Amino acid sequence: MIEVTDPDDPRLDEYRFLRTADRRPDRPGGLGLVIAEGTIAVSRMLASRYPVRSMLGVRRKLETLPPVDAPVYVTTAEVMAEVIGFHLNRGVLAMADRPEPLSVSSVIDGARRLVVLEGVGDHENLGALFRNAAGLGVDGVLLGAGCSDPLYRRSVRVSMGHVLAVPFTTLSPWPDGLKLLQDNGFTVMALAPAGAADLSSVTPPVKAAVMLGSEGPGLTAEAIAAADMAVKIPMVGGVDSLNVATAGAVAFYALGLGR
Repeated sequence: MIEVTDPDDPRLDEYRFLRTADRRPDRPGGLGLVIAEGTIAVSRMLASRYPVRSMLGVRRKLETLPPVDAPVYVTTAEVMAEVIGFHLNRGVLAMADRPEPLSVSSVIDGARRLVVLEGVGDHENLGALFRNAAGLGVDGVLLGAGCSDPLYRRSVRVSMGHVLAVPFTTLSPWPDGLKLLQDNGFTVMALAPAGAADLSSVTPPVKAAVMLGSEGPGLTAEAIAAADMAVKIPMVGGVDSLNVATAGAVAFYALGLGR
């Protein structure tokens, strides 16, 4: 562990003004690194395929984590807040490089349960979807058109680091890429309020890919048309839909994906 007392120490530059550094590398100030916050998410990062560059935190938090072959900067909460630009209650951060994206075949090979997303643009919803997928036994996530980056800091935080463990990649072209899943034995099930079948009445297929759409309009007509079936969650009158992460959790459980 390396003691740091000066907030202007250049060794901490990657952590400086974290909300800016968190942007994509093509945005002003963006570094394109993967950032984990808190001991739980950092522990999952240390156990993942993401190569850790360094860690920064207060001593009592850092001492609960396993050793890492990278610099570990120890400081006070006050210095840490001055460096990153806000007070971090979780007390520890880790930075990692982005590995090469996984291929679609590496995500679907051997899988029986997949989630396919279209237009999920909210980072917190995306993180919650990954956490639900991890908890309910989903094998992988495929990102269609219009999805946010699952490796943004807020997504990693809300997922409790599970986005670093659940395999994911981009599925393209969209929605024609869904045929690849069907050719590999997956039944693609579009979750939509106008679905013809109630979710509770559907017999879970051997290999299922549950498709979820954007937080507002939901799945596009083109995506629904490319699916094998459209299913719905029956709703009480006056409510037309659920938050996308909540709907995903209901679908994963109802289809027995985690059992």
